[in-house]
Amino acid sequence: MLREIDFAEVSDGKFYQPGDMVKADCQGCEGCCDCCRGMGTSIVLDPLDVHRISTGLGKSFEELLGPHLELQVVDGIILPNLRMAGPDEACTFLNSSGRCSIHPFRPGICRIFPLGRYYDGKGFQYFLQVHECPKPNKTKVKVRKWIDTPDVKRYDAYISDWHYYLKGLQEQAAASEGPETIKQLSMSVLTAFYVRPFRADRDFYEQFYERLNEQ
Repeated sequence: MLREIDFAEVSDGKFYQPGDMVKADCQGCEGCCDCCRGMGTSIVLDPLDVHRISTGLGKSFEELLGPHLELQVVDGIILPNLRMAGPDEACTFLNSSGRCSIHPFRPGICRIFPLGRYYDGKGFQYFLQVHECPKPNKTKVKVRKWIDTPDVKRYDAYISDWHYYLKGLQEQAAASEGPETIKQLSMSVLTAFYVRPFRADRDFYEQFYERLNEQ
């Protein structure tokens, strides 16, 4: 999701790389699940997110739609996001104890929070969102460890390539003269990267780039 922000207002003024230390460790978020409630449609999912959840739960993308995921237009392209439900608008994966029931295969946005990504036109850098998480007394942790994702270098390259691929499609959608082009672009993305499952017995990134090249 493209957002215009005043970096000085939302961050500590620093950019972070995977090997840097950042004051983001919430020590297990004990007694707190604020970031799992009232998030609206902001937890937009990339293909790896859906692949992880689908594989972890043994459910297809279609089976996840409705109970846990929903579709929305993000800057002109239809993409999936985590669904919020109930009177307190909680993530549907939040259990009765206020804990994430899919923590081992939670989405990337959830993994990096309270960090965010700042895209500079070529790649991105991590930054600390200083107003988003209410948990006090955070401790320092290495960014790589906090993200909790194998092979962070490949992961970051994938996230960057996915972002700029989508940005190109979103620019096409904005320049189009009718809804048919937008519909075709959206269906192409959904079919290639979400509806069509990635094989669990093959490297995800290899499959992703094969499909990206096809597109």
